[in-house]
Amino acid sequence: MTVHPTAIVDEGAVIGEGTRVWHWVHISAGAVIGKGCSFGQNVYVGNRVTIGDNVKVQNNVSIYDDVHLEDDVFCGPSMVFTNVYNPRSAVSRKDEYRKTLIRRGATLGANCTIVCGSTVGEGAFVGAGAVINRDVPDYALMVGVPARQVGWMSAFGERLDLPLSGEGEAVCPGDGSRYRLDGERVERFI
Repeated sequence: MTVHPTAIVDEGAVIGEGTRVWHWVHISAGAVIGKGCSFGQNVYVGNRVTIGDNVKVQNNVSIYDDVHLEDDVFCGPSMVFTNVYNPRSAVSRKDEYRKTLIRRGATLGANCTIVCGSTVGEGAFVGAGAVINRDVPDYALMVGVPARQVGWMSAFGERLDLPLSGEGEAVCPGDGSRYRLDGERVERFI
């Protein structure tokens, strides 16, 4: 593990081998972080946060309590997580945090917002500036405010030639992996 001298890692935080913590990062005592992760400048990680292996968190991202990132997630610069659905300064709602789950291999683009209580599916791709306010299917390509699905992405990060719904198969042009569309769901099968 590499920790920059300006970073604060509270006693009790669990951080896996090979993880890099850069300038002005704060990792809270209850955080559990996997191996081979990278935390860019000015990142905050809360107490009730779990982060898998090989997660990349770019500059200026705050990962608040009850946010959980599986392996291989990418968090773009200045993207936003929330943990209270209807915050008010004068009303304490710390007992109303909503769990947010980002599944394996998902990409969260720069400046996007993930509203608490949402699950972003495996391999999904959230475009820059999008606002996610509901669950996102595996491998879905989401853009806009509020976000809408405009296509499907491979685990390699290439757009798949599939309609939004129906039946079909596609091959990723980047790595040759195969995907099957069944209704409104895509599965990787090779």
